[in-house]
Amino acid sequence: MILPIVAYGDPVLKKEGELITADYPALDQLVADMFDTMYKASGVGLAAPQVGKSIKLFIVDASPFAEKDEEDEELDEDDELSDYDPSLKDFKKVFINPEILEETGEAWIFNEGCLSIPKVREDIARLPKIKIKYQDENFESHTETFEGIPARIIQHEYDHIMGKLFVDHLTPMRRKMLKGKLDDISKGLVDVSYKMKFPNRRK
Repeated sequence: MILPIVAYGDPVLKKEGELITADYPALDQLVADMFDTMYKASGVGLAAPQVGKSIKLFIVDASPFAEKDEEDEELDEDDELSDYDPSLKDFKKVFINPEILEETGEAWIFNEGCLSIPKVREDIARLPKIKIKYQDENFESHTETFEGIPARIIQHEYDHIMGKLFVDHLTPMRRKMLKGKLDDISKGLVDVSYKMKFPNRRK
């Protein structure tokens, strides 16, 4: 089932999610619905707060980065780090109750967007390597290290379950410049091709 994606301005996006257990109601269905919703919106990651659930759960599918799309205008073809990695073809994961243990390396800038903030993309600096512990959809525990694009996607989604948005990484001046556009998004004054829930839309 396709769920509405919560837009910028909804309080759920600024709250830290709660830990969950294996008996969380209809968890399998929620995960399946989140994947359906993410694919419908052409995303590579989606966190539970983005569908109105304040819990520590997010999903990722980095397979769009497995092949270079010559017509992709959102990616910098001259980026020093490889944005295209055939090994990502099957990189599809569920992260439950994750905790990033380490972030290392030299910060690198990448142009990010967010399904909750449509039509806004900004260059964001993050460290390229992370170590994270988490539980998968079967509640089996893992501690793994990720680098490059997978780490970037995971960091972005991890921010969501901690009540942080990618625009929070911007300078105060840049956020001030985006304020009008962000306010419009919260009111539903944006053209978007997928189902959304706008917190400040006038009835």
